[in-house]
Amino acid sequence: MTSEPSPGELIDDFNAAFASLTAAGAPFGWTVQEINGVPVRVYDNAIPDMRAVWAMSAAHGDKDYLVYGGERYSYADAHTRVRALAHHLRAAYGAGPGTRVAISMRNYPEWVLSHWAAISVGAAVVGMNSWWTRPEMEFALADCEPAVLIVDGERLERLGSARGEVPLIVTRHGGEIGGSALRWESVADPSTAPDGLPEVAIDPDDDALIFYTSGTTGSPKGAQLTHRAVVHNLMNMVFMAACGDAARAIRAARATDGDEPASPAAEVKALLPVPLFHVTGCNCVMHTVTIAGGGLVLMYRWDAATALRLIETEGVSVFTGVPSMSREMLQHPDWERTDTSSLRSMGGGGAAIPTDLVRRIDDGLSEGRPGVGYGLTETAGVATAISNEFYLARPSSVGPLVPCMEALVVDENGSTVGPGGRGELLLRGPNVMKGYLNQPDATAEAIVDGWFHTGDVAEIDDDGWIHIRDRIKDVVIRGGENVHCSEVEATIYELDEVAEAAVFGVPDERLGEEVAAAVVLVPGAELDAAGLVAHLEGRLARFKHPRHVRFQDEPLPRNANGKFLKRELRERFTRN
Repeated sequence: MTSEPSPGELIDDFNAAFASLTAAGAPFGWTVQEINGVPVRVYDNAIPDMRAVWAMSAAHGDKDYLVYGGERYSYADAHTRVRALAHHLRAAYGAGPGTRVAISMRNYPEWVLSHWAAISVGAAVVGMNSWWTRPEMEFALADCEPAVLIVDGERLERLGSARGEVPLIVTRHGGEIGGSALRWESVADPSTAPDGLPEVAIDPDDDALIFYTSGTTGSPKGAQLTHRAVVHNLMNMVFMAACGDAARAIRAARATDGDEPASPAAEVKALLPVPLFHVTGCNCVMHTVTIAGGGLVLMYRWDAATALRLIETEGVSVFTGVPSMSREMLQHPDWERTDTSSLRSMGGGGAAIPTDLVRRIDDGLSEGRPGVGYGLTETAGVATAISNEFYLARPSSVGPLVPCMEALVVDENGSTVGPGGRGELLLRGPNVMKGYLNQPDATAEAIVDGWFHTGDVAEIDDDGWIHIRDRIKDVVIRGGENVHCSEVEATIYELDEVAEAAVFGVPDERLGEEVAAAVVLVPGAELDAAGLVAHLEGRLARFKHPRHVRFQDEPLPRNANGKFLKRELRERFTRN
C-alpha cells in the first residue's frame, strides 16, 4: 500500500508536468513575440481567433450544448442559429472587425448564441451588466457605440425612451417591441441559415470582447480584450487541466512502473450561476465548455436549492461560482439529500476562497475536489489557477501562473520584491487587455511598459505560486461583483444634506464583502439610512447600495493628504 503524497511531493509533480508540457516542441510550448511593442510569451500552437474556436465545436453535432429550463440546444442546433444571425448582423448592420455588438440580457441561450454570431463575423461583443440601471446602460451605449444592441424584454423596458438611439434585436419579450426593432427569433431563424459563416478576415489583435469593470476613478471602464487575449485565456484553462492530469500520470507511473492505464476523461457538464457579462462566466466557463464539447446549464438567477436540483438532474460535473455560492449550497438543508456525486470540481473565482471553505468543499464532495482561479477582467480571465489535490497542498495560494503570464511583486517605490515579500502584483502576457475603451489616461495608468498593475497586494513563494493578501484599489468585491466606491460616494454626494461620505467594504460571511458607508451631515440637516438608500434607487444597481450606513457627528478621519482613512473606518464598523 502506497502512502499519500506529501504537499511538497504534489507540488513537485505539478511543476514537473508544467515544465514538460511547456517545453520547446511540446503541445503548450511558447516563444516570446513582440505584440504592440511589448515582449510577451505566445503559444506556438495558438488557435488563430475565436471564430476558429466556434468552428471547431461543430464537430460535436447532436451533443447537448445549452440547457435552460425545459429548453435544450444541441451543437448542431446552435450552429444553425448562429449562422443565420451572423449573416443578418453582417448584412443589416455591417457588423465586422472594428464594430461592436452589445448584448444586454440575463443568462439566456440567446446570450451565448448572439456572442458566437457576433464574434464569428469579427465584431467585438460588448457584455452589458444586466443589473445596470437606465443611466448606467445609457453611459455604456454612448461609450461603445454598438452597431446593434441585442436585448431581452426586461432590459428593453428599463432602457425606456433611449431604446430609439440604437438598432435593436429583442428576445424574451411578449408584448409590442415597437419601431424598427426586430425579434431575435426572426433573425436567428434556422430555416434561413446559409451553409457557412460570412467570410471575414480577423486579426488576432482585433477586439473580441469588451467587458465593463469598476476601477478607481469615475464611471465604469470598458476593457478591450483581443482575440489573442481571449484565445490565450482559453488555452491557459485547457493547459491547467492537462497539467493536473499529467502530474497524476507522473505519480501513477512512479507507483506502478507505468503499467496503470490512464482514466478516460469525464464528460464536461457545467452549471453557470454567474453572469455571462463577466470574464468568469463567459471566458472561463462558457468558452472552455464549448471547446471541450461539453454541456452548459444556464441559471436565470442564483438560488442554492435550484442549483442543487440542477446538479442532480443534469449530472453537472463542474460548478464555478463565487465563494458564497459554494458555501450556501454546502450549508443548504437539501445538500445531504441531493445526489452530488457527478461533481468533479467545485469552486471558482471573483473573490478569494477562504481556507476553511476549501476544506469544506473537499469534505462535502464524494467524488470531486475544490478549484480556484485568480484573474481580472483586464487579464481576460485567469492569471493563475489550481485545483484538486494540488490546491489542497497549498490552500492559501491561488496557484501558479499560467504558462504565458509573467508576474512581478513591487514595493511602493516600484522596486521588485523577492520571494515571500509583499507588494503590488504586476502581470504581463498576451491575455492582458489592449486598454480601456476611450480612456487613454486610465490605460496609461494601468499598463506601464507592458505590465498591468492589478492593485492587489501579493507575495510569490519559492515555487512561484501566488498568494493574494490584500487590495490596494478602492473596490469592494461583493459576491463577485465589483463595486466602485467613488461611484457610490459621488451619488451620495448628490444629496444636499451630506457633508462627507466614505464608502468601503466590510467582511460578510455570505458574500465575502458588503458595502458600507460612513456619512457626516451638514449641520442642521436631517437624513436617515432609508432616505439615503431611497436616493440611490434607480441611480445605481442595488448591489452597489450600502447595506451598512452610519452617521457620524465628527469629521471622518483623514491622512495628511486629506484622504479618508478607510482602513480605520472599516475597523470601527467591524469592531462595533
